[in-house]
Amino acid sequence: PLSCSTIHFLPYHLSRVPEQDYQFFFSGTVWTLNILSLILHEDYRNGTEHTEIMDRIPWVEYNIKKKDFASLPLPRVFATHLPYYLTPRDLRNKKGRVSELISTIYAWFDHISGWYNHANDFNILFLTYEEMKKDLRSAVLKICNFIGKKLSEKEIESVVRQATFENMQKDPRANYENMPEDIAMKGKGRFLRKGTVGDWKNTMTVAQSERFDEVLKEKIQTLPIKFTWDIDSEM
Repeated sequence: PLSCSTIHFLPYHLSRVPEQDYQFFFSGTVWTLNILSLILHEDYRNGTEHTEIMDRIPWVEYNIKKKDFASLPLPRVFATHLPYYLTPRDLRNKKGRVSELISTIYAWFDHISGWYNHANDFNILFLTYEEMKKDLRSAVLKICNFIGKKLSEKEIESVVRQATFENMQKDPRANYENMPEDIAMKGKGRFLRKGTVGDWKNTMTVAQSERFDEVLKEKIQTLPIKFTWDIDSEM
């Protein structure tokens, strides 16, 4: 559970993105952030052995540690929940890469359609949680290929092993358990909760599910997304 009492606006100097920067937008989860960091740093190496994920991949909306983003070493990786129309200008010229993990935060359809409708303006890799859950190794390879990072078989297996939900939940560098109290609602549950697919069945009533289906049927026609509601569904 999260709350946010303040909003930190993107500094002006970040309205321009250097061509070499890797941008990671709208994750909705720390899972892909951790995978991307493990890939770029070839496991927990290159100075990240004891570094938490919030320091490895800072959020541009709330610069908690007051970092000077422009001075960070390349390649830079940022996380954000910003919609398309608030992104740095140079991203729209395909300077940088955007890896989009489909999840929920605002008006879901408006947010996702904004990115899909402008997909040709960016370097974007679209992934779904269910796709990653069903075949994590394939998702890791897709991300490697997308950012142009070559790993050995041993390194790939290490990334996959450390990026499983069970291992991330136990890893203080990756589980977001040390988030500041003005953002995380302490005592309201763990940040990494269950790591399952289809838990909506245990939460939504029949009426809620039917209403959701109505809205989905109306909106889905404009989005070229294949939805997977259960891990056993055909991807």
